[in-house]
Amino acid sequence: MEQPLKGKVAVVAGATRGAGRAIAIELGAAGATVYCTGRSVRGSASDLNRSETIEDTAEMVTARGGTGIAVRTDHTLETEVEALFERVNQEQEGRLDVLVNDIWGGEHLTHWDTPFWEQPLQDGLLMQERAVHAHLITSYYAAPLMIRRREGLLIEITDGSTYNYRGNLYYSLAKISPIHLAKAMAEELGPHGVTALAVTPGFLRSEQMLDHFGVTENNWQEAAKQEPHFIASETPFLVGRAVAALAADPLVREKAGRALTSWDLSDEYGFTDVDGQRPHWGNYAKRLGLPLN
Repeated sequence: MEQPLKGKVAVVAGATRGAGRAIAIELGAAGATVYCTGRSVRGSASDLNRSETIEDTAEMVTARGGTGIAVRTDHTLETEVEALFERVNQEQEGRLDVLVNDIWGGEHLTHWDTPFWEQPLQDGLLMQERAVHAHLITSYYAAPLMIRRREGLLIEITDGSTYNYRGNLYYSLAKISPIHLAKAMAEELGPHGVTALAVTPGFLRSEQMLDHFGVTENNWQEAAKQEPHFIASETPFLVGRAVAALAADPLVREKAGRALTSWDLSDEYGFTDVDGQRPHWGNYAKRLGLPLN
């Protein structure tokens, strides 16, 4: 199997489950050494209280042909993030080729159909701490490793590729901010040979969404009876393959500052989802006249 990222080093911040896990696995399948970070480790779950762990992800990375390294890191704590990149610097002799910022942790903090002034303020602020502040802290300590070698790719994972309102003020702020982070970082990192951009999946068929609808990956179509738009969903591996394709593209700097989508990148690079399908949330939304965030 071709491994275009053999010898490359990546950090996936938020690799416990969902898009982060799939991104780590696909980078590993392409040959990379992947540091899989997050708060959930065996014997100590995060406040989300789910079973997935970063050790599981690291083992999956290795099983696919890469080298997975699990490092428990709370990316809202500066000392832990600094220690992470000191370790990467020492173990990899200063090399860091790819950083993926996928910290989220806002699943239980979003109060849909409720105006912002009637929601718990602390939930809204904690969401920004996890989904925006954590990204800033992580990029702050990762960027110097890339700048030193005058190369690297920094990817912000978000939800949606536009600045449109996403149905909830706090959620919108948390998901639009990474788009502008990528744009602004691209401006400042570009002269140093480092590329920053943002990537969004479509309707993500994550472990948590499958559990929410009471289905598995084997019968996920049944969930469309509850949520019709779920029929156009994609597994986390579509965005995982999108990130791996970007990381292997020698011309990726031409995409600096842009907000890209898994479905458009699937068209451009020619990869499919793990089931062989090519879900395209953009075409689906356009066909039904849905707003595209």
